[in-house]
Amino acid sequence: MTKSLNTDYFFDEAAYNTHDGGYVPLAEPKAPQQALRIPPLLKPYKETATDTYYTVEAQAGETQLLPGKKTKTWGYNTSLLGQTLVFAQGKTMHINLKNSLPELTTFHWHGLNVPGPYTDGGCHAPVYPGQTRHIDFKVDQPAATLWLHAHPCPSTAEQVWKGLAALALVTDDHEAQLPLPHTYAYGVDDVPLILQDRRFHEDNQWDYEADYDPDGVQGPTPLINGTVNPYFDVTTQRLRLRLLDGANRREWRLHFSHDLPFTQVASDGGLLPEPVAFTHLMLTCAERAEIIVDFGDVTPGETVTLYSDDVPLVRFRVHEFTPDTAVLPEHLVEIPNPDVTPDMPIRKVVMSGMDETVMMDGKKFGMQRIDAKQQVGNVELWDVTNTNDMDGGMVHPFHMHGTQFLVVSRNGHAPYPNEHGFKDTVGVNPGETVRLKVWFDHTGVYMYHCHIIEHEDGGMMAQIEVFDPQHPQTYKLMDMATLMKAVAEERGIAVKDLHLAGMSSYEKMGMEM
Repeated sequence: MTKSLNTDYFFDEAAYNTHDGGYVPLAEPKAPQQALRIPPLLKPYKETATDTYYTVEAQAGETQLLPGKKTKTWGYNTSLLGQTLVFAQGKTMHINLKNSLPELTTFHWHGLNVPGPYTDGGCHAPVYPGQTRHIDFKVDQPAATLWLHAHPCPSTAEQVWKGLAALALVTDDHEAQLPLPHTYAYGVDDVPLILQDRRFHEDNQWDYEADYDPDGVQGPTPLINGTVNPYFDVTTQRLRLRLLDGANRREWRLHFSHDLPFTQVASDGGLLPEPVAFTHLMLTCAERAEIIVDFGDVTPGETVTLYSDDVPLVRFRVHEFTPDTAVLPEHLVEIPNPDVTPDMPIRKVVMSGMDETVMMDGKKFGMQRIDAKQQVGNVELWDVTNTNDMDGGMVHPFHMHGTQFLVVSRNGHAPYPNEHGFKDTVGVNPGETVRLKVWFDHTGVYMYHCHIIEHEDGGMMAQIEVFDPQHPQTYKLMDMATLMKAVAEERGIAVKDLHLAGMSSYEKMGMEM
């Protein structure tokens, strides 16, 4: 099945977040162990053979995370994170996006190939308090673990930190026929793990402003599916874990106790062409990995622990299970790999800086500036470079809206073994150039940026217009004055008194958004 066992994290150790001046190490929570929360499936309010209808509501609430007072949190259709949406390939989705928060937000479908900018849900698709926006789209991509999160520049980081992150699972017939662990049920042998971290202040509250760091906000407490110190009762021999790095800044270097091996079968955009065996796996911000863990050699009654570095994240309590003899095929899926459109120059993208100096191609993000154009359907090569040379630099996770790309090479060499499938986010080491093969199936304006969320809020972001020369379009793009006026009114203050966290990076550099 798998030809080799990968035992290292691949990324440059000198650039790990453990070397950051503002690094906040994880610590094992002192709180009692509790059952891992499984985000429930969101129930459609209507469904037919061809169409599915959802209402997704962004709302404020309180969540019991630690003993004592509840923590004030935000979520989708729940108080924290969100209920999981299921998008069946080939069906048309009709979604009401309802904002019950006290300020404007947006609903970004991270990894979903849909028109931009309004359906995609970046900063140009605001939904104001008390209002509902409606979107429709047809699901036309393979099975994958995607996610939904807020994206109102420059407040994306703060809103995600408050809890606005949910899963969206694309399903298809091909994936359903593979011998993956989905025999029992979502939440039984098909289990999501949203990896985040927080700092708890007085009365168990989160304080984004107090924790703010322009290089990314971190906290010492691991929060897995919104659970502090979780355990999971294993009742099947094999588990499919859908891993999402949903943190603002933190990388996760994952391994199981006793280096129990596992097999990665999918990345951001769906199945890998072949399974890849690991004992250690590193995820940068917003990356996803679907892994299969086989507990066949674990004695019932034992506990297997998932760690990040040396800190326990989830304890898997192994119970009696029915033997599972399923074997993964050596080949999982064919990955389309179209030829590059003739005479297309290689597009150069440069991520630079740290702290407030972060930029994309020597500029900070301009909400109404189009930085690049690409014709819909054209296949291009993008060379994405991380020029960091400050204090050893840092890994920048590069994310593109509206498409799934292929990783061609790293500094001219082969990609990492688990980068041969579709991706929408890729970690780029300091001094490294990662070549991508990029094409878009839909027109629109899309953002591309570093997914250390404070970096995108701070200006390491640009936007591309994907156009059809036969059907030119114009788009109404959000502007900073409109945004500031709306948020100031929502908060009951004057515009001159409004300060959003990401603005400090622009102010320090003497720039405007």
